[in-house]
Amino acid sequence: MIDRNEMDSFFQLLLNQFGYDFTGYNRSSLERRLKRILLIWKSPDLDDLFQKIMRDTSLLVPFVQQLTVPFTTMFRDPEFFLSMRQQIIPYLSTFPLIRIWIAGCSTGEEAYTTAVLLKECGLLQRSLIYATDINGSVVERASKGIFPMENMHEYVQNYALSGGNNGLSAHYSANHGVIQFSDELRSRMVFSTHNLVSDASFNSFQLILCRNVLIYFNRTLQNRVIRLFYESLENSGFLGLGPKETLVFSTLESRFQRIGQQKIWKKLT
Repeated sequence: MIDRNEMDSFFQLLLNQFGYDFTGYNRSSLERRLKRILLIWKSPDLDDLFQKIMRDTSLLVPFVQQLTVPFTTMFRDPEFFLSMRQQIIPYLSTFPLIRIWIAGCSTGEEAYTTAVLLKECGLLQRSLIYATDINGSVVERASKGIFPMENMHEYVQNYALSGGNNGLSAHYSANHGVIQFSDELRSRMVFSTHNLVSDASFNSFQLILCRNVLIYFNRTLQNRVIRLFYESLENSGFLGLGPKETLVFSTLESRFQRIGQQKIWKKLT
């Protein structure tokens, strides 16, 4: 066990010295990741870990990477993306320019999922997908659209269950054990770093997907991020969350209406 006071002090020092604010993140999740980092970095405690970073600030980037990279996959929770095809895409199709924000995009699987969906529905060329993450390294990786071939069996299964019927292979090329998604998909995507905790809105959107990110935040920080999404959505725009996330108990719950059985909410005017 890591002492909670020690952990609070560590993250306050990190904020004061480097500007990374993890003070509102879920403590249980952070503790699990910190234990792994301490083991890998051979540090006996958080004080030693912080001193290592202070002595060699080049360690800060890999530390943040290891602390923030979540699990993701293409068409994760296929029923969610089936609902997207059936309920959300028809609404998006009424706009001449469709702006979508994938917040907390990690290594990009959900951003490419969204691009494939838009392509198959004939909307890609009038869409812009903004994919952001606090972790600059994974953002750069995501922008290349390259994934291991070994992941494709799961991706293809999820794709089929989500209502895909054109064949996922139509959207990528394979070579030397990896696949790369097409230039056409990547041309409609903008990858950038963005900190949901401290950065402001940067555009207005008809759809925001932030799936399996809020579970890492405490209630106060969740409310702050949900307000950011509310302010970033156009009237009647949609917000999609992960299966273990909800707007129930949020201070802005009354400003949204849930759509169907999936974790999709419509912003009320």
